[in-house]
Amino acid sequence: MSEKKETLNITGMTCASCSSRIEKVLNKMDGIESASVNLTTEKATVSYDNNSVTTEDIIKRIQDIGFDATTFTESDNRDKKQEHERLKLKVIISAILSAPLVVTMLDHLFGIPLPHIFMNPWFQLAFATPVQFIIGWQFYKSAYKNIKSLNANMDVLVVMGTSAAYLFSLYETYRWLKFGTEPHLYFEASSVIITLILFGRYLEARAKTETSGAISKLLDMQARDARIIRDGKEVMVKVEEVNVGDVLRIKPGEKIPVDGEIIRGMTSIDESMLTGESIPVEKSEGDEVIGATVNENGTIDMRATKVGKDTTLQSIVKIVEDAQGVKAPIQRMADVISNYFVPIVIGIGIITFIAWYFISGNIEQAIVASVSVLVIACPCALGLATPTSIMVGTGKGAEHGILFKGGEHLEKTHQLDTIILDKTGTITNGTPEVTDYTGSAETLRLVASAENHSEHPLANAIVKFAKDEKLDLAAVDAFSAVPGHGIEATIEGKDVLVGSRKLMRDNGVDLSVADDMEVYEYDGKTAMIIAVDRKYAGTIAVLDTVKESAKHAISLLKDDGLEVVMLTGDNKRTAEAIAKTVGIDTVIAEVLPGEKAEVVKKYQQSGKVVGMVGDGVNDAPALATADIGIAMGTGTDVAIEAADLTILGEDLTLIHKAILLSNKTIRNIKQNLFWAFAYNTLGIPVAALGFLAPWVAGGAMALSSVSVVTNALRLKRVKL
Repeated sequence: MSEKKETLNITGMTCASCSSRIEKVLNKMDGIESASVNLTTEKATVSYDNNSVTTEDIIKRIQDIGFDATTFTESDNRDKKQEHERLKLKVIISAILSAPLVVTMLDHLFGIPLPHIFMNPWFQLAFATPVQFIIGWQFYKSAYKNIKSLNANMDVLVVMGTSAAYLFSLYETYRWLKFGTEPHLYFEASSVIITLILFGRYLEARAKTETSGAISKLLDMQARDARIIRDGKEVMVKVEEVNVGDVLRIKPGEKIPVDGEIIRGMTSIDESMLTGESIPVEKSEGDEVIGATVNENGTIDMRATKVGKDTTLQSIVKIVEDAQGVKAPIQRMADVISNYFVPIVIGIGIITFIAWYFISGNIEQAIVASVSVLVIACPCALGLATPTSIMVGTGKGAEHGILFKGGEHLEKTHQLDTIILDKTGTITNGTPEVTDYTGSAETLRLVASAENHSEHPLANAIVKFAKDEKLDLAAVDAFSAVPGHGIEATIEGKDVLVGSRKLMRDNGVDLSVADDMEVYEYDGKTAMIIAVDRKYAGTIAVLDTVKESAKHAISLLKDDGLEVVMLTGDNKRTAEAIAKTVGIDTVIAEVLPGEKAEVVKKYQQSGKVVGMVGDGVNDAPALATADIGIAMGTGTDVAIEAADLTILGEDLTLIHKAILLSNKTIRNIKQNLFWAFAYNTLGIPVAALGFLAPWVAGGAMALSSVSVVTNALRLKRVKL
């Protein structure tokens, strides 16, 4: 199977039943693995087997059920702005045409006498007809397509309600002409309902644009142009034209256009957009630089290593977009209800008409009450309740360097009760230094030669220490790593061992003279024993400094009521010393890389909801196993890929902020759902009992959707 993922723009959706209908139909198609439709972003995310189904097949199926779809392109955001402007123009024209009809309400409601022309049926018909059939044609078009595919959405309710009011008024106009009876007209109701619903959609569209503001802000950070060196000359090009391998020159004050490596020059880079750290980072030849960060001082030449969608910034944008397009589990309840809601409302509307007609014998009252029921019952607010909050929440997180990979992860984060933290690179900086060494220079030369073949941070520290001592490294004849315990190598005919007590015991090394190891470990240092030809040859101690934010971050997590655990492959004494420094009570030490996921499982089996925080390749299985895997943005690509949530930079307090944001987002969603349910539950009986005029019902319905989106936007002001 060849799986492909496609993002489609969907047009024609008006409420939760629309998005739910499309999703249901797509998920039943052969070859589609999964499909998720977001009403707020008006996008569908579809994973499918492109050997059995094509994008064109998917689009055609969407069109068959009354909607339209196109593949997503970068220019779509501009197209949306043009749509908003067209919608705004429609609202203005509809409001101008409806204004003379609204004036007639002064007579209906307050008995204020008006010029006779306003009450003339021909006058009202002239203004109401273009609103009903030109401005309101989009409702008829959508309703027809939905009914044709045996579906019912909000537009069906609007068409039924406004058409009933318009046609009854047309009938009254006929009776006035034929028999001279006093007409009872409701042209103002049909026109005002259409105007208010369009106005509500316009406000929704504007608010939705605000909810996706985080992505716009991220994209605004990107440089627009780049200075390429070609044949020794500087040439300005668009950033989209930069290719991997191009040499770029960046002058002071300019943004780095793409990700790359410095090949000439020294400078300091403001990486606050990525790490949140305001202090510029010193960079020189060989160092990596990230696109969208700012070159503070010094001209540098860099070679582009990642361009286009592969850059760090575009990866962040992709994560945020994906998160905003994926549904949270809490939304399923609203989707299920909306599937049945519209048909039930139509049934209630018919029952209301019949009941009023048989009880009062007045067809006019029956029509007014049933129209009010149809109009006020629209489930728009219900459909917008969850996705708008998810969009704003993920966007708010992105602004603070917290990247959720999906709505379900944003929802689940607030349920965490246990946080497991890897030590190296997470609690500590991951850049250890040699602090103590007992042994000869020759032994150090052999150890460094062996460690030069290892990727471990401790190995790098030892190699650096040896080079600082001006020692020349030897060629290695054989090398092997013993996971979790150390290394063994053959150099110049000598067997070299570096690592734990267990490694030494397994190889028959006498440790009776290695009495300094415990002293180092009690100081929080990682001590390694050295043996040459199976004889003790010295001890080397390495210290990895604790991150500045670690102690405060762990204190915040404890205040949140979470159990904090430190997990490490290091020895118990060193681990406990570091844990004591940062305030962690539970330490699980001397864990092999493959055992970390098992530790997570044990906590889960005891009923805990576990968040695992790590940054290395060996943390990936544990990150994937945890309920919420949290990767440090400074870590490896493998760890970030396995995680559900990525923290940009090294600030551990962002974990607390992620939990806080999750809490506030879920509370916001629950508020939205409560008011959406309460609105419909209370509004329908009030309308059925005849206490709401149709135009009032239309206004209330439109404003309910706007109020839900406005409440979601409050998350933008949340302090983290």
